[in-house]
Amino acid sequence: MNDIYILGIESSCDETAASVVKNGSEMMSNIVASQIETHKRFGGVVPEIASRQHVEQITTVIEEAMNQANITFSQLSGIAVTQGPGLVGALLIGVEAAKSLAFAHSLPLIPVHHIAGHIYANRLVDEMKFPLLALVVSGGHTELIYMKEHGHFEVIGETRDDAAGEAYDKVARVLNLPYPGGPHIDRLAHEGQATIDLPRAWLEEGSYDFSFSGLKSAVINTVHNAEQRGETIKPEDLAASFQASVVEVLVEKTSRAAKEYNVKQVILAGGVAANKGLREGLKEKVSELKGIDLIIPPLKLCTDNAAMIAACGTIFYENGIRANLGLNANPGLDLTSFNRE
Repeated sequence: MNDIYILGIESSCDETAASVVKNGSEMMSNIVASQIETHKRFGGVVPEIASRQHVEQITTVIEEAMNQANITFSQLSGIAVTQGPGLVGALLIGVEAAKSLAFAHSLPLIPVHHIAGHIYANRLVDEMKFPLLALVVSGGHTELIYMKEHGHFEVIGETRDDAAGEAYDKVARVLNLPYPGGPHIDRLAHEGQATIDLPRAWLEEGSYDFSFSGLKSAVINTVHNAEQRGETIKPEDLAASFQASVVEVLVEKTSRAAKEYNVKQVILAGGVAANKGLREGLKEKVSELKGIDLIIPPLKLCTDNAAMIAACGTIFYENGIRANLGLNANPGLDLTSFNRE
């Protein structure tokens, strides 16, 4: 059987990335040009600036990925690109680059869902065992996804309002922490004590959905009430209390779903998967579940990267998923649209 080499391209938000992956699990290169320093002064990602920087960086990033992998386009099996979800202008840059390369080199074009990519980052760490449960936690997504086999996704729980990453960024602003707020809250949380009583949104019985809007509001109210009374709240303790609430809900619902769906593996995915508190909490909880393995990707594979897109693209390639040169960016792309019947 011939080896499969996939070039992955990712540009859904504020990272321009390209990577070559061999057989879906061997990372031969992984180049990421981050825009964090550019957007930091604005307190968040500015879509037009992100798109402009993608235009400036994407050709260089792709060249670096190919050179680092020591491979030519004639050796590639296909080109995988993030079609969505994400910022439409940013997505378009990656999609157009992928289409141009696919046309120029007569290569198959493989559309990839960004969240599917995050899930498949785990395959670069260890082989996936089915059925499995993926906890996806990022800036715009908090989901529990059941997979009975490669390339088949069933969303069993999702956020009803703010995603966990959004809540982290909004609470960080209340604490006057720089963008992106998640890593700063995580650091502060490990310096403080969870002494402040904050709500846990369990929702109705049996639900695997999430809600963090009420928690965010509770943090804001706690700070405002303390200011009105002239009291001082230790930022470390507020961060620790907030993180404890988020992690408890995420870990408990994941554990409950893993048992109900009788999975062999739990995997963590998404940018918030880099959170130390969440990683520790999930390790502790899953260790109590007999016969269930846990995969947590290294930090470089938690945030947006193209290796995850190439890893997922390999499975889609094997499943016969192809796009023509009319492929367009789709910021509202449905994960389950990639399922085979």
